[in-house]
Amino acid sequence: MTISETRPGTQRSGFHSIVEGGLDFGALPMRLFVQGNQKFWDPSQIDFSQDAEHWGLLDADQQEGVAGLAVQFLIGEEAVTEDIQPFMQAMAAEGRLEDEMYLTQFAFEEAKHVEVFRRWFDAVGAKHDLHYLLDQVDGGRTEDNFSSIFTRILPEAMGRLVDDPGPRAQIRANVVYNQFVEGTLALTGYWAWTTILDQLGGLFPGMRELVRLISRDERRHLAWGTYNIRRHVAADDAMWEVAKADLDEMMELMRVRHELEMADTSPEAEADRQRARDLGVGPEAAWEYQVDRLQRRYGAIESARGASASSIEHDLEEEDEGDAAGYASLVD
Repeated sequence: MTISETRPGTQRSGFHSIVEGGLDFGALPMRLFVQGNQKFWDPSQIDFSQDAEHWGLLDADQQEGVAGLAVQFLIGEEAVTEDIQPFMQAMAAEGRLEDEMYLTQFAFEEAKHVEVFRRWFDAVGAKHDLHYLLDQVDGGRTEDNFSSIFTRILPEAMGRLVDDPGPRAQIRANVVYNQFVEGTLALTGYWAWTTILDQLGGLFPGMRELVRLISRDERRHLAWGTYNIRRHVAADDAMWEVAKADLDEMMELMRVRHELEMADTSPEAEADRQRARDLGVGPEAAWEYQVDRLQRRYGAIESARGASASSIEHDLEEEDEGDAAGYASLVD
């Protein structure tokens, strides 16, 4: 057990931050932590007044379509805020204080994402119960639906860390949470938002700012999740097969959901698909984008095979102004 390694309910034998060398400010988690502090933003400071005006310019179907996409984000942000907690315990079990510190910021940012989406709904006047929109997304299915990702798959993967904080459980949690939910579903959602907002011209400036700020946070989250898997793969090549199996499972889950969506040939379902196509975010385009995002996760993780532990720990280059170049090996 390292000096700071502890589990909830056990005694602490010492303090990592006051040993020789203290914190490793060059390690990826600490660099992400510093960058996150530098890029702090406050949800209450985003002006949604114009969004409220623009909301009234949409017809009922358009409002429902925009709200339906926003609901998927909001419930996802709520779920990941709650489910990230076991990873802090897993890092404590390894004595990785720098990772623990970053994950406190990680959780804080997820909570801010919940706040900012809820503020947007309140600003446009959508204060009623919105579960019916989630039911529409699920298409009446109780299995292999969108909600099951957040009601069953994600909490099961994260909850396993409570009793098993080892590499295999960490990889499973990271694949589901970071590679799939954040690195595939969320990125696809941001793509859809950007495409729809472009179609709507200059409408919803507050939502545009919201998406920009959240996307910036999520790039750091995905960078950490990818780094955490990569360090396990670098330490034990067998962990690549573990990660690949979990990624394959997520790809299959995504494929089944897409096929079930396309299998509904009712006039209502086809009308919904056509409306999405008209906005440039039809199911065919969304599927291609999702597959591309998830396939990129394979390459980012596999590239750690044969790498040294030191190179993984200090894997992040400096960011450029667009927050892109420094994350290329971990995110893109």
